[in-house]
Amino acid sequence: MSANLKIHLSAIAGTAMASLAGLLRERGHQITGSDQDIYPPMSTQLEELGIPVRSPYAESNVPEDADLVVIGNALSRGNPEVETVLDRKQRMTSLPAILAEEIIRGHESLVVAGTHGKTTTTSMLAYLLEEAGLDPSFLIGGVPVDFARSYRLGGGKHFVVEGDEYDSAFFDKRPKFVHYLPDCAIIGNLEYDHADIYPDLAAVQTAFVRLIQVIPRRGLLIAGAESAPLREILPRALCRVETFGLAQGADWRGEEAGPHASGGWRFRLRHGEKDLGEFVVQLPGEHNVRNAIAAVAMASAAGVDPARSREILPRFRGVKRRLEVKGDARGVRVYDDFAHHPTAVRETLHALRTGAGLRGRLYAVFEPRSYTSRTRVYQDDFARAFEGADVVIVAAAHLPGKVPEGQRLSETDLVHAIAAGGRDARFVPTVDEIVSVLVRELQEGDRVVILSNGGFGGIHVKLLSALGAPAAVSR
Repeated sequence: MSANLKIHLSAIAGTAMASLAGLLRERGHQITGSDQDIYPPMSTQLEELGIPVRSPYAESNVPEDADLVVIGNALSRGNPEVETVLDRKQRMTSLPAILAEEIIRGHESLVVAGTHGKTTTTSMLAYLLEEAGLDPSFLIGGVPVDFARSYRLGGGKHFVVEGDEYDSAFFDKRPKFVHYLPDCAIIGNLEYDHADIYPDLAAVQTAFVRLIQVIPRRGLLIAGAESAPLREILPRALCRVETFGLAQGADWRGEEAGPHASGGWRFRLRHGEKDLGEFVVQLPGEHNVRNAIAAVAMASAAGVDPARSREILPRFRGVKRRLEVKGDARGVRVYDDFAHHPTAVRETLHALRTGAGLRGRLYAVFEPRSYTSRTRVYQDDFARAFEGADVVIVAAAHLPGKVPEGQRLSETDLVHAIAAGGRDARFVPTVDEIVSVLVRELQEGDRVVILSNGGFGGIHVKLLSALGAPAAVSR
C-alpha cells in the first residue's frame, strides 16, 4: 500500500487488532479505531501508542476520509460502522488480509496454530528467535511479559504469527490462518471449539486442513502427536511433517517431565535418537512443556540450535493473562488465566496443583464468556474439568441472549454437577457478590484463579483491593 494512509480499525481493542494497529502505525499510516468493550492489556497498549479509540460503535466513529477500514471479525451486518462503510462504499478489508499483504509478505512466515496454547507457544518462539539474535517480527494474540507489546517489526527475515482458526470477517468466512502465507507451521492440538461458526469437530478439522494445504512442499509442519483429531488429518500435508509431545514415537519428545525447584517445569528433550539434555521452562504444567517443545522444534527449523534454546528458555517469563500473577494480599495469591475451554481449565488447575511447598485451598472463579463456553456443548466436560479446585464459583454467563435458549449453558446445572463430584461449588452471579464471598472466606495460603477470556468486570483489581492490596492495579 501507499505510505501515510488514513486507516480506521473497527473492533480495534481485540488482541490481534490492537497489534495490527501498532504494526500499521510503524509502517507510517495514520490510525484511528473504535470498539465496544475496551480493557487491559490491549487498552493499555493502545493508550501507550497514542491511538485514539472511540466507544461505543457509531456511524460517526468512521472518518469519511479514511482510505481504508479494517472490519474486525466480531462485527456483522447491523453494526452501525459496518453499515456506514457499506453505504459509503469505502474501501474495506479484514485483519488477516491486510496483515498478510502489508506486513507478512516478504518475510519467512512461521505460523503457530491449534485449539490450545497458541499464544504462549508463539511468544516462546518469538523470544527464542530474539534472544538468539535473529531479530524477528511478530504478532501475538496476547502480551508477552518479555516484550511488553503484542507485536513488533524487527529487522530479521522471520515473521512469527499466532494463527487463529476463527473466521476472517463477516464477508470472508475463511479461517484467519489461511491468509498468513505459512512457510512453516505449528499445530499443537485440535479440539472442538468456536461453536458459533463450526457445527462439529469435522468442520474444525476441515479448517485446519486448509492451513495444512497452503504450506508449500518445501515447508514444514510441526504437529502435536498426542491429539487424535490432528493425527487424522496429517496425511493431507504435502510438506514435511515432524511430531512433538510427551508420548513415545514423537519426533521431538519430552521425557521425565515434572515440577522444577524454580516453580516451573523441567523435561529431558530428545529429537529422534538424540538426547538434547534437560530443559527448564519457568511456567508450570505439562501443557507448557508441550508448548516449549513445539517452540524449540520450530526455532530449530528457523536456525536456532536446540542447545542455544536450552540456554534461553529458562529466561522466558510468560504471557499476560496466562496464569499471570495479578497480586498478593493478606497471604492470598490471585491469578488471571484466559482458560475458557474445559481442556484449558483442567490443565490450568492441574498446573496450579503441582509444585513443592503448596498449601491452602485453590479457588477457581469461572465466567462463561466465549460463545462455546456459554453453550451446553461442553457442560459435562466443564463439570469434570474443575476437579482440580477445592472451591468453584461460577459467575453468570456473559450476554447469554447471544446463544439460542435451548442451547445455553445452565450455570446452576453446572454447579450441581461439579458439587456431585465432591467439590464445593456455587453459582454467584455478579462480580461484587463474588468479591464479597471471597473476602469473607479466603485465608492465608489460599490461591484464587480467575478464569475468563474477557474483562470480567475488573474482578482482579476489585478482589485485590478488597483484600487490602496496597496498590492493586490492572496490568
